Amino acid sequence: MDRLNAWSPRVLSLLRIITALLFMEHGLMKLFHFPAPQPGVPDPLPTILLVAAVLEVGGGALLTLGLFTRAAAFVCSGEMAVAYFLFHARGGPWPALNGGDAAILMCWVFFYLVFAGGGAWSVDTLVRKRA
Repeated sequence: MDRLNAWSPRVLSLLRIITALLFMEHGLMKLFHFPAPQPGVPDPLPTILLVAAVLEVGGGALLTLGLFTRAAAFVCSGEMAVAYFLFHARGGPWPALNGGDAAILMCWVFFYLVFAGGGAWSVDTLVRKRA
């Protein structure tokens, strides 16, 4: 188990990076229709979805880099909680049926990052080592 424990900070970084890139993709789909328009999202974006898209791209970028990880993760976790309760939960109580399973999962991964930090491979860790 010691070998696995030694890899924990690096795997935490991989969890952060992969989740952040997936999160950022949703914002890019809303704002720039990249890699394609997000299904079911109106064009032009209503204000609440425009704010969500900016948070997804900006927060996703910060989290991918591991820069201001805890603060960015806190904001992104809150955004996903709001997204679930405002948009998905009204579709019924079952996340797999209301399309909210990704929102719940991202909400909790980001909430975990508030407490765990960015892991070994993050700008936050680089800055801390130099200080």
